Amino acid sequence: MASTRGRTHPAVRGFDRLAKAYERGRPGYPVAAVRHLGRVLGLGPGSTVVDLGSGTGKFTRALASLGAARVAVEPTPGMRRVFAEVVREVPALDGTAEKIPLPDGFADAIVCAQAFHWFHARRALREFARVLRPGGGVGLVWNTRDETGSWSRRINEIADRYHRKERSDARWDSWKEAFTDPRSPFGPLHERVFPNAQRARPATFVDRFLSVSSIAVQSAAERRRIAREIRTILRTDPRTRGRRVITQPMSTEVYWAFVR
Repeated sequence: MASTRGRTHPAVRGFDRLAKAYERGRPGYPVAAVRHLGRVLGLGPGSTVVDLGSGTGKFTRALASLGAARVAVEPTPGMRRVFAEVVREVPALDGTAEKIPLPDGFADAIVCAQAFHWFHARRALREFARVLRPGGGVGLVWNTRDETGSWSRRINEIADRYHRKERSDARWDSWKEAFTDPRSPFGPLHERVFPNAQRARPATFVDRFLSVSSIAVQSAAERRRIAREIRTILRTDPRTRGRRVITQPMSTEVYWAFVR
C-alpha cells in the first residue's frame, strides 16, 4: 500500500484514518455552484475533468450532472477505498497535485474541492498546466461555515486549539499568491460565492468535526474525548438542544482561472 508520508502535508494523513467519518459528515455542494463552474470551464459531453484531491468523491459525484468524463486523483489510501465504494463508475488514481499520474494535455479542466490549500501551490500550478490542454482551466471550491450560531462557534473553538499548531507547522505557499506570481502559468483568478447549508442529524455534525484534519490526526483516545465534548455542546446549546435535525448555514466559494 502506498504511503502519503513525504508526499503530502502531515495533517492530510488524518484523512486516511477517518475517511468514513469524512464521507458521513462533510456537506455537499450547491447545484448552482457546480453548474456555474461547468459553464465557465466549458465542461460537458466530450470534455474531460480531473478531480484532484478527490477524497471520498463528494465533488466527483456532483460533477456527474455536467456530462463530462471524470477522473479522480487522491493520495490517501483510506480515502480511495471509500471512493471506490461510493463512486464505482470513476477511476481514482494514486497521485498528488505536484505529481499527477496523467499525460500531458490530458484534461480540459482540473477541479479541487476542499483541497488546494494543502498543495505546494506554485509547483501544483506548473503541474496543472502540463496536464491541461491549451486554454484549459482550473476550478477551486471551498465550503465555509457560518460561525454566528453559538453552538457552531463553540465547536469551532475546539478545532482552533488544534489548528494553531497545524498552522505553525505549515510549509505551504499561500495559494492566492501563487496565482498572482508573474511566473504563474495561469491568468487572473475569478471568484463567485454561492449560499449553501448543511441540514443533518447531530451525529453527522460530530463526524464532520472529527474529520477536520487537525482533529483527525489526534490519538484515538483524544478523538473520543473531543467527540464527547462536541456531543455535550449539541445536547445543551439552546439552538440545538432536543433537535433531531440541525441546520448549519454555509457559503460555497468558487474560484477559477485559465492557462495563459
